[in-house]
Amino acid sequence: MTNSVGIVTPQKIVFEDPIHLSSGYVLPHYELMVETYGTLNADKSNAILICHALSGHHHVAGKHAETDKAAGWWDNMVGPGKPIDTNKFFVMALNNLGGCHGSTGPSSINPETGAPYGSSFPVVLVRDWVETQARLADRLGIKQFAAIIGGSLGGMQALRWSITYPERVRHALVIASAPKLTAQNIAFNDVARQAIITDPEFHGGDFYLHGVVPKRGLRLARMLGHITYLSDDGMGEKFGRLLRSGEYKYGFDVEFEIESYLRYQGDKFSTIFDANTYLLMTKALDYFDPARHYGGSLAEAMRQAQAKFLVVSFTSDWRFAPSRSREIVKALLDADRTVSYAEIESQHGHDAFLMEDAPYMAVMRAYLNNIAAEIA
Repeated sequence: MTNSVGIVTPQKIVFEDPIHLSSGYVLPHYELMVETYGTLNADKSNAILICHALSGHHHVAGKHAETDKAAGWWDNMVGPGKPIDTNKFFVMALNNLGGCHGSTGPSSINPETGAPYGSSFPVVLVRDWVETQARLADRLGIKQFAAIIGGSLGGMQALRWSITYPERVRHALVIASAPKLTAQNIAFNDVARQAIITDPEFHGGDFYLHGVVPKRGLRLARMLGHITYLSDDGMGEKFGRLLRSGEYKYGFDVEFEIESYLRYQGDKFSTIFDANTYLLMTKALDYFDPARHYGGSLAEAMRQAQAKFLVVSFTSDWRFAPSRSREIVKALLDADRTVSYAEIESQHGHDAFLMEDAPYMAVMRAYLNNIAAEIA
């Protein structure tokens, strides 16, 4: 595995102190699944936190076993000699609270009942995740991150960090993100949630007790989401109107290649993700609005920040369009904060932030090299 962090082992960290969530619910204790790459330096100034997007998790780079077919979700970005260079930085990532990849979430056993939390698991917001991430940093003795980086929902976490803990963020990298969702984006999320909630196997969120999974709802939610993550041009270039059999069948089975692709992605997702977690993650997206507590002024919210910012967008991303990133840039400039902005030409839509695109990689590498020089 050239330029790979190699075989990595996730670690589950237990937090016994209760956390008071934004919803008012108090979670008496919880666990976070964490992976780290690279070495923390003596003064602990080279730490980078990577925040995951909606369906992400802690497994960012490397493999858990030699036999794994795929590496972590951002393996092209993180590793020795890569833009987020693990020869220079100590990189940490975690599965957010409410997740379904090892951290405490709806499918976890509630120790008070001995049954899965299910529908009783509380709504969590971006600020709650930031609180748990700050506690994790405290556990490792990290007082300030060299950078906090995230794409999409991860970018929202980086923004929240810079507002809530300004002294703890040296740089915030906000990629393919937005200061809040548009009505159209909230609508997409609600359609996805309705697909899950109305699945006969959902059982009000307590499907674990029935030994079933609302696969149909999850499948539809993922198919809808996947369409919005791609661009029309990118989808057209990859699939066009290609037919699986080469001719029309005049029925409702899979005929076009794009139908086959979406159903495959939906089916695959329904076997690896939790329906309640999907509901929670999309709600966290909907609720995110840092300007809300600053009279509706994003600039006033960002005035709390001390970090320097890199904001990146992609031309074909229509779900979190470049105009949304420029809103963040304008607010930062209005707040007299330091910000660099890159708008990358790409046909990959919202998913471009996960792709290995040369100009994008170059921007990230240059910015992170400057951070490495600052802390050296």
